[in-house]
Amino acid sequence: MDSLLMKKKRVIPIHKTPYNTSEDMTQESQDQICSNPNCFFCTIRETDASPRRAKIASCFKAMLIGENQEHVLVLSGLWRIAMTQPNDPEFPSLGIFKCMSNLIYKGIKDKNWLLTNQNIYIPYYAAHIIGSYTMNKEEFAQIAVQSGVIPPLLELLSGKISWVEQRVAVRALGHLASYESTFESVAQYEQEVVKMALNLASTCLEVVYVDFVGVKDVNKRMEHHRNLLTRGVGDLEMENRKAEEWASQLQCWSLHLLNCFACKNRSLNLICNMVFLNDLCDMWGGLVNHTSPAGVGLIRILCYSKLGRRSIAESPKVIKSLGNLSRSSDDWQYMGIDCLVLLLKDPDTRYKVIDIATSYLVDLIELQSLGDKSNVGETITKVLLLEHNHSKLKINRQKVETALQEVLDLKLDEEKLMSKEKLEETRVLVSLIKQQANHMFRLGKVEGALLKYCEAMEVCPLRFRKERMVLYSNKSQCHLLLKNPDSAISDSTRALCLSNPANTHIKSLWRRSQAYNMRGMAKESLMDCIMFMNGCIKSDQTKRVKIPYHAARMISKHMDATWLFATARSKVINKNLVVENTKESNMNEGINYEEQLMMMEKTSLVPGLSTIIEEPFHAKEAGRRKMERARRRLKKAVVARPV
Repeated sequence: MDSLLMKKKRVIPIHKTPYNTSEDMTQESQDQICSNPNCFFCTIRETDASPRRAKIASCFKAMLIGENQEHVLVLSGLWRIAMTQPNDPEFPSLGIFKCMSNLIYKGIKDKNWLLTNQNIYIPYYAAHIIGSYTMNKEEFAQIAVQSGVIPPLLELLSGKISWVEQRVAVRALGHLASYESTFESVAQYEQEVVKMALNLASTCLEVVYVDFVGVKDVNKRMEHHRNLLTRGVGDLEMENRKAEEWASQLQCWSLHLLNCFACKNRSLNLICNMVFLNDLCDMWGGLVNHTSPAGVGLIRILCYSKLGRRSIAESPKVIKSLGNLSRSSDDWQYMGIDCLVLLLKDPDTRYKVIDIATSYLVDLIELQSLGDKSNVGETITKVLLLEHNHSKLKINRQKVETALQEVLDLKLDEEKLMSKEKLEETRVLVSLIKQQANHMFRLGKVEGALLKYCEAMEVCPLRFRKERMVLYSNKSQCHLLLKNPDSAISDSTRALCLSNPANTHIKSLWRRSQAYNMRGMAKESLMDCIMFMNGCIKSDQTKRVKIPYHAARMISKHMDATWLFATARSKVINKNLVVENTKESNMNEGINYEEQLMMMEKTSLVPGLSTIIEEPFHAKEAGRRKMERARRRLKKAVVARPV
């Protein structure tokens, strides 16, 4: 940080304060004499509990009176204490919430004070302290509400200062709304809170990109943002990385706040706006915030309400997004399955979604367990075979009926009894046909090999799970070579359902990653590719792991396409291109600004066929640098996901 504060004749950078706890004072500062009788850091070193508590309470009150350059340093120290000791009741019981609330108000109402010294940091630290102390303890949340923290937090949430303060405000409000005893206090501002959270979730990524990440001249970036992101010790790369992380948190915490209302069936008429529901499909947290279910978490909550299911069933984009999630290796795969099952169980929404949902779920009927959830495939089978109104099915009735018949045939096949001798004969027959298919495949007769694999599948009993897994995976490879990505996705998904545990057959993961890539589905392809690399690492633990070239290329391609700010960047680029075009040519062609912008956004999202397999490698210097970046990203990504 450029400006430094003087503390006890010692220069201390604001973001490097050593005061994590009351005993963290360095020997150097302890030996120095403090002339301030109300020094907060001297107070917290007081060993006698009674005068210590009285002085701390007095310090909190004194912070609101007069000007003192030490206040920002005190807030920084309190922030560290709150982060490391959020369950300590001392400060919450002595008036810290009242103090923080008033400091936020002061920063919002008095711009001159806010821009004096380093007071610009105070509202951020104050809101962060409130959020940290209310994170785990409901009794602290009750004290905070009684101290009047909600109105000033709402002021920050509305964007009175910047997106950095919005991030900590929505975090604190989300904690307060999570508890039964304090939810109603937040709900007193229900319409205001929900509308702001909706807007924030939808627009925050573009705001952060335009206001910070997209600003290439670092001197034009807000200085207090840069310092908060890096704590004064980071470079440009760290700034951008932390900005991405904070933007994802801002979006996910906004969705968490909406979850608190949705799970109580509150404000569903606002949340179930069709535009917002479609936006939710693109809110996934990414690899930056992989601990949050983001958009699908809210969709799942909505699926537990009648109004929510009815609204979601009206959006083909949401249903397809849930289907893609259910056939992915994403950590939240089970949420996609749960949502589709809930929609199919409801008689009012079943007929609206069955033609889309069945095409996805039929590939999962042999899935035995998924994480801690058992009998997943059996649950899917039962819900697909429920009675339904044939007259209400849409145009894909024949396709749906074929899929349902396939489910029924598998169910009946499972109930067949077969002697041990007959089973062994069947196993030999399946192996023989598979060998014939493999031979044809090696000769380049892909279509003939595919037919043979299908023949082997028809005679292979359900209990031969490993054999069926290999057959499905080989079928997937044939479909890839025949440029049929949809069938490749379906077969590789079925193979992954048969693997033990689920989604661990590395060949099928790589084949499905390629198929998703051919479809232009970057996120799904990236997740499968990461899981593929996890599998390679796990199976090769005793050797030096080498990242396959094609996998590195896939990672490099999709890490850019799935970047948190990819959509925001695309919008900014398209707007700049529109501005550069002459208005005269637009008028001559009869196309206005808005129409041209919409056309460019649509064309920028049209996926092309994969070039991962076809393109040769040209060992140029730029290409080598790009591959190295991909490898570094991949190493970070595989560490972030469970093996």
